[in-house]
Amino acid sequence: MEHDFTLELRDEAATLQFSALLAKALVPNLVIYLHGDLGAGKTTLVRGILHALGYVGKVKSPTYTLVEMYEVELQANSRYPLYHFDLYRFNDEEEWDAAGFRDYFNAHSVCIIEWPEKAQHVLPTPDIDIVFSIQSIGRKIQVVAHSELGQQCLQAIFSHSNHTQGKP
Repeated sequence: MEHDFTLELRDEAATLQFSALLAKALVPNLVIYLHGDLGAGKTTLVRGILHALGYVGKVKSPTYTLVEMYEVELQANSRYPLYHFDLYRFNDEEEWDAAGFRDYFNAHSVCIIEWPEKAQHVLPTPDIDIVFSIQSIGRKIQVVAHSELGQQCLQAIFSHSNHTQGKP
């Protein structure tokens, strides 16, 4: 049931524009993996999502804390936690359960994980994978849905983009 698309993001503005489309499509219980080298744009994407959802504070990569939680409005008048994981420095899968991270993945939250390969044996299967590739100009992203919920999210992105500029 995999569905995917690829986009060229010529600059940070294009990444933030895609982030805004993705933000409109987020629903509780969604798990998104972000893959790519250092500096590929993963945290920029998360920052764009959060700002599009109305968060006005500073968005930093949780490289040392491993996770940051943000309260965001995903549906009219309903606030949900969005957990932003950065597992770049994650070393011990036993830490996962000890820290209670497994509990963050539930029907009332959205989890976005940078460097998921560092905890591949303890993470749930993603609904969406986003793979960043650094190009000579900008970035390329490949977006793949692995579940019905992920596919619904991608369809919502296309729906929103058709009303704004034609295609994501």
